[in-house]
Amino acid sequence: MPIPSALITLLLGMALVLAGLWVGYNVSLLPVDASSNAPVYDALFRVLFSIGTILFIGIVGLLLFSLVRFRRREGDLADGAAIEGNLPLEIVWTAIPAVVVLFVGIYSYDIYERMGGMTPLNDHSAMHANHSALGSAEQPGTAAAIQAGSVSIQAAAVAPTGDGPSTGDGKPPSRVWAGIGAGSDQQGALSVDLTAMQFAFIFHYPQANIISGELHVPIDRQVALRMEARDVIHAFWVPQFRLKQDVIPGQPTLLNFTATRPGTYPIVCAELCGPYHGGMRSSVVVHEPADFEAWLSKNTPAPPPTVASSNSTPTA
Repeated sequence: MPIPSALITLLLGMALVLAGLWVGYNVSLLPVDASSNAPVYDALFRVLFSIGTILFIGIVGLLLFSLVRFRRREGDLADGAAIEGNLPLEIVWTAIPAVVVLFVGIYSYDIYERMGGMTPLNDHSAMHANHSALGSAEQPGTAAAIQAGSVSIQAAAVAPTGDGPSTGDGKPPSRVWAGIGAGSDQQGALSVDLTAMQFAFIFHYPQANIISGELHVPIDRQVALRMEARDVIHAFWVPQFRLKQDVIPGQPTLLNFTATRPGTYPIVCAELCGPYHGGMRSSVVVHEPADFEAWLSKNTPAPPPTVASSNSTPTA
């Protein structure tokens, strides 16, 4: 007795889904994960990769089968059968993509929300609260006063611009990208100012008065990265952190993240920003806590010498 075509279709569909899931969850195309954002993003990627694999194998497989099964035979000069349509088939090939797109949209929104993408829309007060809390230690002209011999481009990089709309206290409002776990340890977050310019990233640690061309952060500690561009739109991208955020002139942006794996990872500008865009790169170095404290101590500039005052009256 011949096997019903419906049963064959069901079995092939199950095999196709299992094959797609296996590929999606066992074939890794991503770099090593090194931040708390990475597992959440990777979960979405695995789902999308599985769906893409199922669609690719299914469509290519059906196409190859049709080319072989329904090819013109030698000596066959007749026209093909006149088929008006197949309502059940049309419903199926419309319903399945609709369900897949709806699922991907809802799941992607959930991931975006969990990574903090909806924070500026859901809580406008968070923009001002985070900006004020993290910017209180920074005063105008701090960078220029760090060292008398500082390079002028570095001093210009971290000095406040005053561009953009004011919040009422003279500071432009921040765009907040909360990140995974943001807010749970906001008081203990490491505050770093990032200035993007053609064609470099400059990092300023306001609490230690350190200016660096590399980003140094401790492992398992939240980092609050306040980003601002000096000229055109740039993008801060660390593939291992699964973070990519535009840096816009006149619009400070707050990006929170937590590194989870020690090492050195590339920072890439992912926005075409000029003729030397391809060379706008830096590195983020993730330290163990003790190593990070040692780096801070080594790079913190020495305080300026003070002149001792004397209250004694000189004698003749």
